[in-house]
Amino acid sequence: MFIQTESTPNPATLKFLPGQTVLESGTADFPSPDAAGTSPLAGRIFAVQGVSGVFFGTDFVTVTKGETVEWDHIKPSILGAIMEHYQSGQPVMAGEAQPGSGHADHSGPDAEVVGQIKELLDTRVRPAVAQDGGDITFHGFERGVVYLHMQGACAGCPSSTLTLKMGIENLLRHYIPEVTEVRPVAV
Repeated sequence: MFIQTESTPNPATLKFLPGQTVLESGTADFPSPDAAGTSPLAGRIFAVQGVSGVFFGTDFVTVTKGETVEWDHIKPSILGAIMEHYQSGQPVMAGEAQPGSGHADHSGPDAEVVGQIKELLDTRVRPAVAQDGGDITFHGFERGVVYLHMQGACAGCPSSTLTLKMGIENLLRHYIPEVTEVRPVAV
């Protein structure tokens, strides 16, 4: 098994491409070792000292390291953990745990606008940020403000504010006049 790695705009995050499907659909975010209980693969990666976050896309695994470790020291162990997992035959997600679409549900008077926001995120934004090893999902819409949740390489990325304000906010405001601002949320 050959696992490729790619750098991301976030220096604390690396993207690992195992050459196999990671998730059939959706994404899964594990911002801490405590959250990894539903995934044998995430558990193996968190067993590597210095790993602070794990994120799964359809064909990639994004790993975030802590501030006190260097990639040169932990990258071989992460590659080994991923390879060991795929050779074990275990599932990526345990039992009934299933990845979601990532978007928060929303109903009410703004349902049509929210539907347009989600469609633009799914068709224009999410594929682009997946290339960088992350994901951006809808969290809420209130009084013209869109709240988005940043995951994987996008969480804590130095350029995430620029991406939100100059990229996503401008895109949404262009297509949906009801949108006045985009803000990040921490979940």
